[in-house]
Amino acid sequence: MKKIVYAVLATLTGLVLLFSYRTSLEVVAPAANGTPGTTKNTTGSATGTSSGSTSSGTASAASSGTASGSSSSTTSGSGSATTGSGLKDGTFTGQAVDTRYGAVQVAITVSGGQITDVSVPQYPNTERRDEEINAQAIPMLISETKNAQSAQIDMISGATFTSDGYTQSLQSAIDQAKA
Repeated sequence: MKKIVYAVLATLTGLVLLFSYRTSLEVVAPAANGTPGTTKNTTGSATGTSSGSTSSGTASAASSGTASGSSSSTTSGSGSATTGSGLKDGTFTGQAVDTRYGAVQVAITVSGGQITDVSVPQYPNTERRDEEINAQAIPMLISETKNAQSAQIDMISGATFTSDGYTQSLQSAIDQAKA
């Protein structure tokens, strides 16, 4: 009888410990600067192109501090010509979007109503792993943007937080370029 009581107590203790164990840090959803608590519901599939990288996050947990980023949206360029696609010619910089590993900001150049150039002046690069991941992910995101001519692009596997921040900032820049 004594063994049964000990077995039941050990089982209950094990279950309590199992259910109270936290498997990861709380995920911080990316939000545009100045609008905390807003998230974007994106549809799309991951491309699964990690080029031999087996990491599942954007960077190490040690770099989960907040990065300071510019929250100002600037528009430069003439912005006077509008074409059939509804985008004004010029250079448009999206809002910096804070992610778990740092801020991401996208700038687009529109010529003839088409996105002709994309630059990423701000992205997570404080840790060595951030640099490795983003060195592969950012060129892929830029290529996807030029092909899609919109913010409806595929996420990059292994760079989920950067991809989400990139698409939010890109959408902000595209919204500025619309007539």
